[in-house]
Amino acid sequence: MAAAKEADLDLVMVSPEAKPPVAKIVDWGKYNYQRTKQLQKNRQKAKALDMKQMRVGLKISDHDLSVKLRKVTGFLEAGHKVKIAVVYRGRELAHRDLGFKLAARVVELLGDGIAVDSEPVFAGRQLTFVVRKK
Repeated sequence: MAAAKEADLDLVMVSPEAKPPVAKIVDWGKYNYQRTKQLQKNRQKAKALDMKQMRVGLKISDHDLSVKLRKVTGFLEAGHKVKIAVVYRGRELAHRDLGFKLAARVVELLGDGIAVDSEPVFAGRQLTFVVRKK
């Protein structure tokens, strides 16, 4: 404490639980400013992993499905999870099994590099499941 007063600086406890406790003689304003700047920089670099969603109709054509799956693959490569929703319209609700077949086809087309986080679940007018990269 005497050395800190002599240098006209602050005594900061770095690790008070250590044996012996670790302290540092610094200019508190400068130290706090640098610490907050470093935290801001770390927060900017941290990538928020979102849940992306792709909606697919029950009567989707092969080409349209491949275009959507290309987009899904891009999301997976970026590290996101993707929630795929098979949307039913009107009388399509009578053929729920077609949605499960489409979900199985989607998983097959995406390949071995993915894992199914949640199995296809029918809720309301849509069948949803979540995939992620292995």
